Amino acid sequence: MNRPLVVLLGASGFVGSAVLEELARHPFRVRAVSRGKAAAPPGAVAEVEVHSADLTAPGAMAEAVADADVVIHSVAYIAGSSSWRIEDGDSGAERVNVGLVRDLVAALRDRPATKLVFVGACSQVGPTSNPVLDGSEPDEPVGEYDRQKLTAERVVLEASAAGLIRGTSVRLPTVFGPGARDKGVVSLMARRALSGKPITMWHDGSVRRDLLHVRDAARAIVAAVGCAGCMGRYWVVGTGVGSPLGDVFRSVASLVGVRLGVAPVPVVSVEPPEYAEVSDFRDVVVDASAFRGKTGWRPEVPLERGLEEVVAAL
Repeated sequence: MNRPLVVLLGASGFVGSAVLEELARHPFRVRAVSRGKAAAPPGAVAEVEVHSADLTAPGAMAEAVADADVVIHSVAYIAGSSSWRIEDGDSGAERVNVGLVRDLVAALRDRPATKLVFVGACSQVGPTSNPVLDGSEPDEPVGEYDRQKLTAERVVLEASAAGLIRGTSVRLPTVFGPGARDKGVVSLMARRALSGKPITMWHDGSVRRDLLHVRDAARAIVAAVGCAGCMGRYWVVGTGVGSPLGDVFRSVASLVGVRLGVAPVPVVSVEPPEYAEVSDFRDVVVDASAFRGKTGWRPEVPLERGLEEVVAAL
């Protein structure tokens, strides 16, 4: 059987490593590309090749995606106090978030049969008065990260429209789960609780977020790989449930308390920092019905179970 070659860029990252585990369950040939060495999942159905590369080096991108039938781009520039905030004018971030996508499209140029799945972010839409995102909103990003992600996504979709590749973007909401290390709001607050510090929030706790488990995010990305009708546009993906962050943080505090045999740490409101953005105080819920209709994907990991996994992993 001639197995398609799926090249996964960013295979050792938080989302990328979950995508690698999901790909390993399918009869693909997988080239797992990352700066560090990605771990091939045990018991994989797929044939997994591990490829270490600095994709910013000349020629590295073209080598990484040579002969690919599908490319999944999950590379992200990580800096600052969370997994997505970057400073305006950060040339290193621009090179990774946008420049690598331009390099990728150039490497795949005139290979119209090649599928390219870009991992985007629902936050690319920018602050909106509508708390439910369904993909029809105009994109008006404010933060530098979101502006760069939107630019990169447009590079992919413009190349697809020009017939150079078959491209799509899967925009993810707040993703959480084990393996997030020190990044991501759920893991950050679980670490605070585990160290006995109060969990802090920049509002009264009523702000709602659509929290998607990383395994469900990975399944959505792989579902896009097999979806011929998904090419040529972006899709928003989420659970469709907006969880008040105050409730989420109190659950985390309780889970930590049970695990350590102590009283839960308090959850308190604090003054927001100067770098806080308008979107930090807006509800975000994602209506993914269009994507579900195309792929059959739906989230499977309940929030409470996912929170338990995060606490146990940390």
